[in-house]
Amino acid sequence: MDSTVDPRRILVIDGHPDAAAGHYCHALAAAYAAGARDAGHAVEILRVAELDFPVLRSPEEWLHEPPPPPIAAAQARIRAAQHIVMVYPLWLGDVPALFKAFLEQTLRPGFALAYADRGMPKKLLGGRSARVIVTMGMPAIAYKVYFRAHSLKSLERNILRFCGLDPVETTVIGGVDDPATRADWLERMRNFGANAA
Repeated sequence: MDSTVDPRRILVIDGHPDAAAGHYCHALAAAYAAGARDAGHAVEILRVAELDFPVLRSPEEWLHEPPPPPIAAAQARIRAAQHIVMVYPLWLGDVPALFKAFLEQTLRPGFALAYADRGMPKKLLGGRSARVIVTMGMPAIAYKVYFRAHSLKSLERNILRFCGLDPVETTVIGGVDDPATRADWLERMRNFGANAA
């Protein structure tokens, strides 16, 4: 580990919706966690696919009903973290539906935001940094230039920063069907983890 990097509490959120082994997102999350642990950071992995929770269907649920127990446990893990890493595959140009449902359930008023009678809500997750890692089959440059990375920018600006996470770094991994690309990025993930980046 870089001697200038102090040990941090890191939560890696694996947002792939399929819990079955063999998915590249699972390997990336594990590589990041391994690099971080080897460097002395305290790391946990939260796998969204292993959680059992309902989809929110109304503003009343989001605003007034308590989160289900798996979500409350996830909130506690987020609250304890100093750095949050999110890994997910790009599906239909956006985050997978299960991961979006997780974010909607988790980032509720009272936990991520505090609404007032007037003005913008107070950001309750300040003091934490984040890295978002998104994988896709298309070249990363196509997603960034042609599609302008709209969904990733929305997640960064309209969700994570809106709740107080800052800074938020993003990593786009394209061409994941190529074995050399996969191997290269797994090594990069270990380095990111070692530096809590």
